[in-house]
Amino acid sequence: MLINKSLRKWFPWRSWIQPWDNIDRWLLLLSIGLTVFGGILIRSTQATQGWTDWLQHWTIGAIGVAISMTIATWPYQILLSLHWAIYLATNLSLVTVIFMGTSALGAQRWISVAGFNVQPSEFAKIGVIISLAALLHHRPATKLFSVLKILAITFVPWALVLIQPDLGTSLVFGAITIGMLYWANANLGWIILMFSPLISAILFNIQATSQWLWVGWGVWLVVMGLVGWLSIPWRVVGGLGAILINLGSAGLGRVAWGFLQDYQKARIILFLDPEQDPLGGGYHLIQSRIAIGSGQLWGRGLNQGTQTGLNFIPEQHTDFIFSAVGEQFGFVGSVVLIAAIWLLCMRLILVALNAEDDFGSLIAIGVLSMIVFQVFVNISMTIGLAPVTGIPLPWLSYGRSALLTNFIAIGLVESVANHRKKRRF
Repeated sequence: MLINKSLRKWFPWRSWIQPWDNIDRWLLLLSIGLTVFGGILIRSTQATQGWTDWLQHWTIGAIGVAISMTIATWPYQILLSLHWAIYLATNLSLVTVIFMGTSALGAQRWISVAGFNVQPSEFAKIGVIISLAALLHHRPATKLFSVLKILAITFVPWALVLIQPDLGTSLVFGAITIGMLYWANANLGWIILMFSPLISAILFNIQATSQWLWVGWGVWLVVMGLVGWLSIPWRVVGGLGAILINLGSAGLGRVAWGFLQDYQKARIILFLDPEQDPLGGGYHLIQSRIAIGSGQLWGRGLNQGTQTGLNFIPEQHTDFIFSAVGEQFGFVGSVVLIAAIWLLCMRLILVALNAEDDFGSLIAIGVLSMIVFQVFVNISMTIGLAPVTGIPLPWLSYGRSALLTNFIAIGLVESVANHRKKRRF
């Protein structure tokens, strides 16, 4: 007791930071560092235009850090009793977009609040993570009924986002759900069967390009039948059901194709061969690959990029921010950035492993799944390994709602870390 009083006397600042004494400092510092670097990149892509998006990025980042630190002091367990209210608010916000939303870039995703465009689908990611974590905390995914319940709960916000249309965010919901189900001990076979219809639809609908894809699709059906046979409690029903669902998804794939917007179809088609329309739908991918390739090993240097500096790449400060990294900092800079994001993800895993309960652990894994998927898809699309989906690069891409969502997510994870028993990771 006397020692504590002596410490407070000589180190008064210790009492100021005591509410955050047990947070994961690396996790916080990495997210702040990525935000600062993101502002620098945004500034470098807009040097000739004189825009101030980089300053807004840092301002929203500072607000996000304050929100994150505030959330870190709150016991995250209080969300267990509020998860249905959070789920309802999430869906209501997405419904509001349908009736009161603002349209831009071919989609209706934003609500205008005090002159600012707010994107509810970004904050819906947090709502889905909290809702699924609470449900899986009460009933782990070891039973098939629990998994089906989780899928039904996720379907409502997923469908509301898909009809905006926002294909990218709807895919993020899928990644969050799969990651959290895996952490909650769901049967691996069930998880494979969850996304098997998508693979089946893709193989069936592109089989015209090669006769071997017919064989591949047939093999896929057989393999999924075996997975259903081995993983579903009712073997015959599971095996036949898996085959029938994959057969049905092949036809539904063509129906779903008709619901896609023209620009979404173009993104998928031109991803395979952007040279088909080098001045139209393929322009983004071609210019992005030129920028990244021109950076070579060490890059051209900050503010020295030609493709990014002269605004050759559309949306280069948002979806295609990684092209600025590749051009100005080269392969080495890109690897360093990916390593920093990898370290941040490792801290999330450590928080999940050391959480006091399953609820906290699942929140950390939900945030991890969200970040990993977004990073993978964003970087893949800038180098031509995935279609353009409009998914931002966490903390680096300009976007007020997305940046605040990421810091709210970090705040939740910091709350999990802050309220664990004090021990070193």
